[in-house]
Amino acid sequence: MNLKNEIREIADYPQKGINFKDITTLFKNNEALQFVINSTVEHFKDKNITKVLGLEARGFIVGGVLANYLNAGFIPIRKRGKLPAKIIAENYDLEYGSDSVEMHEDAIDENDVVLIHDDLLATGGTAHAALKLAQRKGVKKIYFSFICDLEFIRTEKKDAIKSHETQILVKY
Repeated sequence: MNLKNEIREIADYPQKGINFKDITTLFKNNEALQFVINSTVEHFKDKNITKVLGLEARGFIVGGVLANYLNAGFIPIRKRGKLPAKIIAENYDLEYGSDSVEMHEDAIDENDVVLIHDDLLATGGTAHAALKLAQRKGVKKIYFSFICDLEFIRTEKKDAIKSHETQILVKY
């Protein structure tokens, strides 16, 4: 399936010069959504994943479904101030700013095998922050899945992510 045909591109969003990849159009097509889910589950089904970390917000949509099919728990990686219990946080840079992500301190431990999922890999800032959170908790087995990768953006953080087994379904 050609998933690029299912992803809408929006010029100059969220700011001038950014060509936003809108995966909500992919989500409204059940066949495309099933392809994403089935391909990712097939790729990771034998990795003994115990937790799927979904990155806010679009990473929650597929991440929760992946957790279900992989018989794993789902851990939301949230933006600052959204979680009610004790958290650990990691700052990161975006292609158009900076922010912080948080996870409940007791969400994962060193015995977990983690799949970090998000819709898009651009600079790698958000996913790298999630990687750092998992590493701070002592997790040794960490995998990544993304629907899209903006390959023309090259960063050290992306290199660090791709040093782990990573599944990418669409490359731009």
